[in-house]
Amino acid sequence: MKTIDKILHRMKQDGPVTAKALSEELSLTTMGVRQHLQGLEDDGLVGFEDIKAKVGRPTRHWHLTAKGHEQFADRHGDLIIQMLDSVENLFGQEGLQRILLQREEGTLNQYQQAIAKATDLKEKLQILTTLREKEGYMAQLESDEHGFILIENHCPICHAAKRCPSLCRSELAVFQRLLGDGVTIERNEHIIAGQRRCSYRIHPS
Repeated sequence: MKTIDKILHRMKQDGPVTAKALSEELSLTTMGVRQHLQGLEDDGLVGFEDIKAKVGRPTRHWHLTAKGHEQFADRHGDLIIQMLDSVENLFGQEGLQRILLQREEGTLNQYQQAIAKATDLKEKLQILTTLREKEGYMAQLESDEHGFILIENHCPICHAAKRCPSLCRSELAVFQRLLGDGVTIERNEHIIAGQRRCSYRIHPS
């Protein structure tokens, strides 16, 4: 992976980052990283925000622009939207919903088989995170004193979900049905709403 691709991937995965942090992670000089960042800024892929520090000068944090996020967009997004439009034109809204429901059932069945032998919520979520990662969601699982947080830094069906919000509702429904009534799931961040990532707070009810 080229250095600039590593920089873009790092911002996509973890959000804003300083040149110093990037230089340490990539084993490059700070000056070299700044040159890469300047080139990416010139191309409109990254921007920055200077955040005031308690002591000394403000710290510059670099982040992806909308154009930068588009570098990770689903290449088949336009095709999917055309297919959704065609289904709705041919079979109406009811026909479209039936297809989405069939997709939901198929996804749920696949996930259920994968977690069938899991013994607790943590293991189920670890398996689910791996599945979502393989599907292109840049998924990661975190935990704190309140429970678990499933984070998806990318949405490979973003364009389709903007056209058909039922796709997002369907995914949340799959998670809830998969984990059962004894688990509470809340979506706290949502890419479609303009946020950097999707995140789900998950804990026993």
